Amino acid sequence: MLNTTTTLEKETIEGLQDLIQINLDSQKGFQTAIEAVEDPQLEQLFTSLQQDRANFAGVLQDYVVLNGAEPEVSGSAKGALHRWWTSLRGKITSDNAYPVLAEAERGEDAIKAKYEEVLKTCAGNPLNDVLLEQYRVVKMGHDRVRDLRDAYKTK
Repeated sequence: MLNTTTTLEKETIEGLQDLIQINLDSQKGFQTAIEAVEDPQLEQLFTSLQQDRANFAGVLQDYVVLNGAEPEVSGSAKGALHRWWTSLRGKITSDNAYPVLAEAERGEDAIKAKYEEVLKTCAGNPLNDVLLEQYRVVKMGHDRVRDLRDAYKTK
């Protein structure tokens, strides 16, 4: 059977569900980070990354629906714990940018790794181009957060 975006294999749909969940976790995590910092540059970056993650989750949810499945609509318990930790670290430090960036970078490591895992199983899949483009944007976001974290560490 020809594999199209409306006849995805069960393994591919499961991978999409994982990516939806981690994108929703990331979106909520960046919202928490926005609330934890007082730096307009970081707020702008986190807002942009939050919007990317929401868009990515929406696109992936659409593909899951096209395949007759119910898409994930919420993040994970692990993501909620990470957001709580980010919020707490931002509140207990006077210079809150570095610890929030450090936690954001940990979250970015997780989403980047999840995309890499799913991409390995989707080689040649009709969604491969969509996932590769999302991964490219995720990797750019990861690198920006990592570089800012390193810059704030030396301040």
